Amino acid sequence: MAASAGSDGRAAPTIYDVARAAGVAASTVSRAFARPGRVNADTAGRIRKIAAELGYRTNPVDRALLSGRSSMIALAISDITNPYYFEIIRGAQAAAMEAGYTMLFADAQESDQLEREALDRAVQTVEGIVLASTRMSDTSIRMMAKLRPLIVLNRAVAGVPSVVTDHRQGMWQAVDHLHGLGHRHITYLAGPEAAWSDGIRWQALREATVELGLRLHRLGPYPPTVLGGVAAAADYCRRPSSAVIAYNDLLALGLLRGLSAVGVRVPQDVSVVGFDNIFGTDLVTPGLTTLAAPLHLLGHTAVQGLLALISGAQPPVDKPLTIPTRLVVRASTDQPRRPGSVPTPTGGIPRPAAKPVGQEQHG
Repeated sequence: MAASAGSDGRAAPTIYDVARAAGVAASTVSRAFARPGRVNADTAGRIRKIAAELGYRTNPVDRALLSGRSSMIALAISDITNPYYFEIIRGAQAAAMEAGYTMLFADAQESDQLEREALDRAVQTVEGIVLASTRMSDTSIRMMAKLRPLIVLNRAVAGVPSVVTDHRQGMWQAVDHLHGLGHRHITYLAGPEAAWSDGIRWQALREATVELGLRLHRLGPYPPTVLGGVAAAADYCRRPSSAVIAYNDLLALGLLRGLSAVGVRVPQDVSVVGFDNIFGTDLVTPGLTTLAAPLHLLGHTAVQGLLALISGAQPPVDKPLTIPTRLVVRASTDQPRRPGSVPTPTGGIPRPAAKPVGQEQHG
């Protein structure tokens, strides 16, 4: 292995230089730094002293080649610009750092192809993988799980360990809240068709509205972004209801923007509920009522589980580890103006490129 040059132009010492000077194998030098408990204390002390005299700094690539362990894991997320992932990343990185691991990030940009390509490149380097809201197929996920220890976040895949939020509980809380305010007709703004969580949320929403005797219809799918929500506002205004539940907070925030542009007031004309409680939902006017997912805990728990798998633990694949949500009530929800009333837009919103198909359910 070629040595890199130091600041003075001379070749930086390698692990092999330290091994020669100490009269030990290079693998012993690696263990002295990475796992000192497995090396005689006197030998480890002598190695560290010689390394300091030579100016050697531990190189993770050297260590990986000698030990077969890189102390690196990968976190793949569907869109790094989505604030939903901010706390997940922080929680995941905190757990990795506590265990002495480095984390690599892969931004899939909502593309299963880009996600697979990034992981194909990373799989030879990392010891394990966390897939956060992956868009890959179940088959692709299972194939990846055969190559490295793997945990799926926010999706249940048969035969693969996963950590999810309690989407069903969350949707029931949202519907019960709106029903208690007097709403009898709810619109759901759907997220990406490839999102497992969208299917689960829609199913739970249907069950809750049937149970409570409410009307429900679905618009979408939409990109899970603010612009997706603005586009959804145009469709909503053509088919209004007294309350809306959005797939995620970004869609809900975009809806608030689009409705405001045409004079539809929230919550006076329509109540709006989001999902995830991302940063900024309490900063807009009105503040967004939303289902709070414990995002930091999700990321931390997923990495802790992955590290357990790397250490040889048996993966729990019979059912996902489920973390509860809680409803955060803010100013975007209130009682409807009067039974049966619907908002009337006063302006125009640009139509989206493709008009989604609405689906009606009656309780």
